[in-house]
Amino acid sequence: MHAVSSRRPHRGPIRALAAVLGLALAIVLAACTPSSPQSTEKPLRALAVGATLEPASMDPWHNTAASIPQVLLYNVYETLVKVDTNGEIKPLLAQAWEVSADRRVYTFHLNPAAKFASGAPVDAAAVVANITRLKGDTRLTETLRAQLAVVAGAQASGNNQVQITLLRPSTMWLYDMSSTLGMMLDPSATGDLNTTSAGSGPYAVKAHNQGQSVVLAANTAYWGNPPRFDEVTFRYFTDPNAMNAAMLGGDLDVISNLQAPDALSQFADTTQFTTISGTTNGEVVLGVNHDNKALAKLEVRQALTRAIDRRALLDTVWNGQGTLIGSMAVPTDPWYEDLSATNAYDPDAAKALLKEAGYSSGLSLRLRVPVVPYAVKSAQFVASQLRDVGVKVTIEELDFTRWLDEVFTKGDYDMTIVAHVEARDLGKFANPKYYWHYGDEKFAALYDAADQAPTEEQADAGMKAAVRYLADDAAAIWLFALPNLVITKATISGVAQNATTLSFDLTTITSR
Repeated sequence: MHAVSSRRPHRGPIRALAAVLGLALAIVLAACTPSSPQSTEKPLRALAVGATLEPASMDPWHNTAASIPQVLLYNVYETLVKVDTNGEIKPLLAQAWEVSADRRVYTFHLNPAAKFASGAPVDAAAVVANITRLKGDTRLTETLRAQLAVVAGAQASGNNQVQITLLRPSTMWLYDMSSTLGMMLDPSATGDLNTTSAGSGPYAVKAHNQGQSVVLAANTAYWGNPPRFDEVTFRYFTDPNAMNAAMLGGDLDVISNLQAPDALSQFADTTQFTTISGTTNGEVVLGVNHDNKALAKLEVRQALTRAIDRRALLDTVWNGQGTLIGSMAVPTDPWYEDLSATNAYDPDAAKALLKEAGYSSGLSLRLRVPVVPYAVKSAQFVASQLRDVGVKVTIEELDFTRWLDEVFTKGDYDMTIVAHVEARDLGKFANPKYYWHYGDEKFAALYDAADQAPTEEQADAGMKAAVRYLADDAAAIWLFALPNLVITKATISGVAQNATTLSFDLTTITSR
């Protein structure tokens, strides 16, 4: 134990003198020391975006993953036309275009200011080179090959005017050209597209850190409005809670699409966060393999559809966020109608249909899904409900790369769940080579007739009939349409309300 005196030494005058001397010395030193020059470097304008599925590569022409154009479309590679947040086609590289009376020849008038990052012009010759490259590419994805099949060829009709001729009229073709099919690659590019970016957009790929992120750097020589950020990083999270924590901790500026809708309340403070709620093109499809003997039967597909309470599924899996749909169309499609009551929930009817199809003693199916939150949660709900009507379901969870190889490419599955986020993707059911292997000739005829219809009104009516046919035929089981739930810091603005394309479009986003 140490005693402490309660009396303080008398030091007031000494302290005052020391303070005066110290101030005088500081003034002298400041006068004798040369001032350091101020830094002229501007702080880095950076944006961090949280995302779920990491691109397997950076080559969108030979890999079907939608996570690739999410980063690249409109940001790195531009198209002749683009789709805005309302689903309308707008100019981009092309300032204007005309369509011939027979709807087979499209004449595009290119912006003369447009140029690739290399400085080369995005002229008619470059567009012709891109069409020629795609038509001669034997490794093109099946989806792009099907979209390109309608194109007869392209020719320049001036430095900044190009004509693209179709074999037949097509309602869908111009929409396809606003996405991956229409992305313009610098014809002088010779590197590996996995590691080389050669577009005309406001950004270029700086780095792909496998398992972590993709970093885009500003194209300082961009021909249009200058990019608002010097660097944009897409950070990938397999755990939605980890992504939410990163946002709450200030490590992210944006969550590109919230994968845990029950966590919305965590971002309720409007002084810190902004919540954007809209629609997407993402039909969450419980796809069935029509090569499977049992699933080729209409009664079985109807039974599986009737066995699932899709409203309860949406409430349980996605916190009630999203839209119930009954076919391959979403509310922003011009031919959308609510068909969610088709083959409505009725477990007794499901059991009767299974008995009628010869499966009263039971049916066993493999449900192979990618490891993404909506698919894993939906699979568990589906398995439980199908078990109640006598269908045994074995769930297998696959990382997305493996899912693409084994399910999407090789067709090794009975059922699967994935969101199809491409715009106006009804035509995939008209392609018997697509992984569903749905080869219904009547549907294909309906779709083709609608695509070739002479007027927009006739095309919409024809597409609506095709959409209804799919629902009645239970070609798949449509669970719901994904909502567009985006979280941003309160300082971020310009994020589109609706995700009408594959792109997470950076060109409209700004920070204050």
